[in-house]
Amino acid sequence: MLSLYVHIPWCLRKCPYCDFNSHELRGEIPADTYVAALLADLEQELPAVWGRTVETVFIGGGTPSLLPAEAVDRLLSGIRSRLSLRPDAEITLEANPGALERGRFAEYRAAGVSRLSIGVQSFDDAQLARIGRIHDRGQALQAVDEARAAGFERINLDLMFGQPGQTQNAALADLDTALALQPGHLSWYQFTLEPNTWFHRHPPALPGDDLIAAIQDAGQARLAEAGYARYEVSAWARPGHGCQHNLNYWRFGDYLGIGAGAHGKLTDAASGQIRRYAKQRHPRRYLQTAATPQRIASEQILGETDILFEYLLNALRLESGFRREDFRAATGLPVEPLESALQRPAEKGLLETGEWIRPTPRGRRFLDDLLADLLPD
Repeated sequence: MLSLYVHIPWCLRKCPYCDFNSHELRGEIPADTYVAALLADLEQELPAVWGRTVETVFIGGGTPSLLPAEAVDRLLSGIRSRLSLRPDAEITLEANPGALERGRFAEYRAAGVSRLSIGVQSFDDAQLARIGRIHDRGQALQAVDEARAAGFERINLDLMFGQPGQTQNAALADLDTALALQPGHLSWYQFTLEPNTWFHRHPPALPGDDLIAAIQDAGQARLAEAGYARYEVSAWARPGHGCQHNLNYWRFGDYLGIGAGAHGKLTDAASGQIRRYAKQRHPRRYLQTAATPQRIASEQILGETDILFEYLLNALRLESGFRREDFRAATGLPVEPLESALQRPAEKGLLETGEWIRPTPRGRRFLDDLLADLLPD
């Protein structure tokens, strides 16, 4: 499977917890210039994927909803004219409720976007202010209403728990509000302090491990009761609403990456070599180099040990896990190194190693420890 990731690097204000490649916008977003650069970047990638069909597109950021609809339309039209894009491709766009103009969702839908991912994070105004978000509860609720009115049937809500100063009741109230909105998909994940962020340098007080565990247990029960199935560590969906783009990542599929700081992973059909690359991170530098080989800031051919660990790092996030034939097909490697890597966590009771290889309930709870056991000595 081949996917395409498109990175929009600007936001109105950098959140203090965010470690993504995002830059505060100074003035107007250079939409025309940036879309032209994205398409020039894509043209450089084409020889590596001739004859292959792109099945999903994900426009992430930053804040992609800063782009006017006509820019998204030009971008998607340009992608279709250069690539073989599956007619019913899942095309996702991330949106910030605080960076939207009324009516824009309908225009995105008309441009071909089929799935929206709305960064809510919380429905509590005080909590939103505490974590530096630019929207409030009313804007979040309005964004969901407008998405539905625009005809979007596939909607994801991003929601964090374990935020600074958050109680169990507050975290579950957020979840209950999200469930009442009945989105097809919920990304419900734990707030963490990431390196190179404001909160990492000035850490706020976070809920303790026991409180986090209690929130997780109660929240997972509510999600299941509401008809949502967990298919990845932090992804819950109703039937037919799983994110196909992210599933491709977790199954170790291939993906092109265009845009400032975008990453890609491609498998060479002839040699079987797997190449990872990253584009220039700073928007100014990216715009200068998008049509040249210098747009690539770094690249690496993965060795067998890297391939093994990266596959496990992704596939063990899936609730279903994976089979040995899935591993062989995705990596081109024999299963002997896999069996050796699985031995230690299996002996600790963190991993099932039958037909399907997946974390045990204990392994799911302590997934970081499980993954650490898989690292080569």
